[in-house]
Amino acid sequence: MDRRRFLLAGSAAASLGALGLSRLGHADAAPSPAADTLRPRPTPQQLHWQRDELAMFVHLTVNTFTGKEWGEGTESPAIFNPRKLDARQWARTARQAGFRSMILTTKHHDGFCLWPSAVTEHSVKNSPWKNGHGDVVREFTDACRAEGLGAGLYLSPWDRNAKSYGSGEAYNDYYITQLTELLTHYGKIVEVWFDGANGEGPNGRRQAYDWPRIHATVRKLQPDAVMFSDAGPDVRWIGDEKGVAGETCWSSIDPASVPYPGYDRPWIGDLLGHGDPHGSAWRPGESDVSIRPGWFWHPEQNDQVRTPDGLMDLYFSSVGRNSKLLLNVPPNRDGLFDPEDIASLQGFAAKRKALFASNLLQGASVRASSSDAPHLPSKVLDADPDSYWSAAPATRDGWLEFELPREIEFDTLELGEAIALGQNIANYRVEHWDSGAWRPLTWGTTIGHKKLIRMDPVRTSKLRLTLEFGYGAPKLACVAAYRGPDRRYGPGHNEK
Repeated sequence: MDRRRFLLAGSAAASLGALGLSRLGHADAAPSPAADTLRPRPTPQQLHWQRDELAMFVHLTVNTFTGKEWGEGTESPAIFNPRKLDARQWARTARQAGFRSMILTTKHHDGFCLWPSAVTEHSVKNSPWKNGHGDVVREFTDACRAEGLGAGLYLSPWDRNAKSYGSGEAYNDYYITQLTELLTHYGKIVEVWFDGANGEGPNGRRQAYDWPRIHATVRKLQPDAVMFSDAGPDVRWIGDEKGVAGETCWSSIDPASVPYPGYDRPWIGDLLGHGDPHGSAWRPGESDVSIRPGWFWHPEQNDQVRTPDGLMDLYFSSVGRNSKLLLNVPPNRDGLFDPEDIASLQGFAAKRKALFASNLLQGASVRASSSDAPHLPSKVLDADPDSYWSAAPATRDGWLEFELPREIEFDTLELGEAIALGQNIANYRVEHWDSGAWRPLTWGTTIGHKKLIRMDPVRTSKLRLTLEFGYGAPKLACVAAYRGPDRRYGPGHNEK
């Protein structure tokens, strides 16, 4: 979709300086003992959103029938006719693959509405699909709820069909009316997705979007929904469309650094990918990427669907780096997911199930540098994300040691902070016991909700995790070791 082609990647050195990461570990970066209570924390909605880990994007519009990625806005509604459309097939596929929510492109840049909007004729009501009586948004939201999934909606602010686009307040009124239709007629919505794209060019129409009014409308009509854009306000774009978060990835950000969606600066991509440890707003990252080269279905791409191994790589580079994965799966011209896509999603689910079936550290005795009762070291081994070990309140570092009654062999480590209380840990390292001494194994920067580390298989009976610096007392909810059934490496391998 290339929805933010104007975002340019800055240099790594510049981004580190902008984020304050060069100061990590320095004494002058440490706050006072009470300062960690002032650091940003997620709302219940943001916490639930990130713990879901996987959401599915569904791109469908006139582009599905024209073969384009960005429609012109001049397409006839007569071309839209997904005769076998089955939203239950989409939702069932998503649920069986372990996804928790779905987001539908209700209106893309072409302006064609997948619901019978009262303010435009450019919609399904003038298509041959169901003789103009169909409503894709209704079928989508009903299917999500029938399968126990959250329903999210995408509504493009850029509209190449609306005559009022570029007129200022008249178009903002038009857009707010469409947003209101979507947020009042279809039940509970869990995420509202705002795009920043505008490809009109230097001589094209320009529209100043009334973002305060847009955000206020969502808050009023769907107070529990999280809002996405590169500027949030609830969750942020990760800075690319590759499904890859920064290896250093903070959930916090300075709102002034990205004041509105579509804000264009050379360093924005790096900032969004890494976050900001000193940021005042909790705004975790969402990594959007497609299962195919395009965002919409194209028959010539049927042999280019990402494999289960490729999807596992995406999981490690997004969810495994403190982000959430939003994976696009586009329906075909019949309105169905293709068998190739479904098979890959099923393989992806099977691989996750096989890898994460059993935490090999279960049964270990755990000791720590310090503890804040009742948050004892053993809490990192239970399955409750709200149960955690905390170092003593005044500390900014600490360690945990795991000793097992026998050797284990593992090739994957999982670390997780108790993010309901914020994100504090800035540096960690892991060692294993080998031949009577501690040997380095891996190290990294941020942890957040989940950090996944892949490596060559290691055998040991003892493991030590050292948290070298944090902006508050370290609080860990999870430490786990796994052994995968096969070895296929990709992004995220040996993040040393």
